[in-house]
Amino acid sequence: MSNAKKRCFVVMGFGIKTDYINGRKLDLNKSYRLLIKPVVEAKGIDCVRADEITHSGSIDVQMYKELLQADLVIADLSTLNANALYELGVRHALRPYTTIVISEDKLMYPFDLNHVVIHSYQHLGDAIDYEEVERFRGALGNIIQTVLDKNEADSPVYTYLNSLIPPKLQAELEKAVVDSEKKKPTQEVGKALSLIIQEAEDAIDVMEFSKARDLFRSAIFLSGGNIGQRDHYLIHRLSYTNYKAEEPDLITALYQSLSYLQSINLAHSNDPETVSTAGAVEKKLFECGEGEQHLEDSILYFQRSYYLLNNRYNGINLALTFVYRATSKLANCDQERIADLVFAQRTWKRVLFLCDRDWDMIFEKEKNDQTLINDGTKEGKELQEYYNIQKYWILVNRAESYFGLGDFDLYRKNRDASNNVPFHQWQLESFTEQIGKLAAEMKKVGHLLEPKWISPD
Repeated sequence: MSNAKKRCFVVMGFGIKTDYINGRKLDLNKSYRLLIKPVVEAKGIDCVRADEITHSGSIDVQMYKELLQADLVIADLSTLNANALYELGVRHALRPYTTIVISEDKLMYPFDLNHVVIHSYQHLGDAIDYEEVERFRGALGNIIQTVLDKNEADSPVYTYLNSLIPPKLQAELEKAVVDSEKKKPTQEVGKALSLIIQEAEDAIDVMEFSKARDLFRSAIFLSGGNIGQRDHYLIHRLSYTNYKAEEPDLITALYQSLSYLQSINLAHSNDPETVSTAGAVEKKLFECGEGEQHLEDSILYFQRSYYLLNNRYNGINLALTFVYRATSKLANCDQERIADLVFAQRTWKRVLFLCDRDWDMIFEKEKNDQTLINDGTKEGKELQEYYNIQKYWILVNRAESYFGLGDFDLYRKNRDASNNVPFHQWQLESFTEQIGKLAAEMKKVGHLLEPKWISPD
């Protein structure tokens, strides 16, 4: 490369991705920002991921250029991202040296990767433990130095085909880049994809959903790909911001959001985030009076995501949809209504178990991360915000479960405890609205339970 400073290209997904084998959701931006980029830059090497490249032409040409020319490539295969696997294969075909492969430690490796050295790290899903950040940064730094210092093939292609000569296509590559940039400019020309996505997420934080929606549309357009190949994370965020924007009205926006999800194979998807988002959309359509079929679909979607992830969010919403069913025309006799209420009670009890499990885990992790939390850095503040959000949702999920089960003393205890945890106003409004809906429905059918559910007011 003409620039004397070395360059590292990072091959990985971006945003929140799902591992379809175990159902876990991972924030890959945390992996990149906390584990990879600081280590590479500390070595005096420029570090870039595909979504950070500013360009006006085909993103594929830029990607191939990086895979051929980069002095170092780090490929994170977490969630078995198909693009990352493909790009790793291209790199192994183009360059015999200086490729490092990493992944989170719960990844189930395909058989064909058994001969590739993969360095693992621990990922909590939404966050990464401070001690793990420190450990892996040190390990990765040593690996980078070792790889750069020796001329030993790390590509299985050049290991097994040891007479193969790496390609030299500099002139053709530069021509492809020039030709690509002559094409008609795309939306948001001159902005890296990562910047557009970050602006969209920032807009969500201040409740500017229309702005966030438009930015996610631009990000999808810029990321390219056929409809069936669109990035699922971007579609999830577009669907969410679209219905939150409520334009031109809520019902129209909900149907549009549902169509976005259908474009990524909603009917057959095992992606928990896809079906969970669909459950929320269908639930809102039912609440808007669009018919019982939306309630049936909401229950099916929340069931799929709940059993895939075994988490509180889907459980608490699934229980409410069971109560909705008990008060709807779908339940045509008391026996069916009681069955729905029993399903709801079982789900609330499971949510309470998950709350206890998650509370112990969050408490222990927060205690271990006090050094980072108190060091005044951006990462420390973000980590404290993460723990506050998790603790708030655990407490209000407990409160709602106890409310549904008719234990109003424990409902009040956890509700009051949630007020002592820093929270955003929208979180309180969401919880209050949910309790209001639950109370209104339980008043209609609570007398069918034994003992009877009697409203506290």
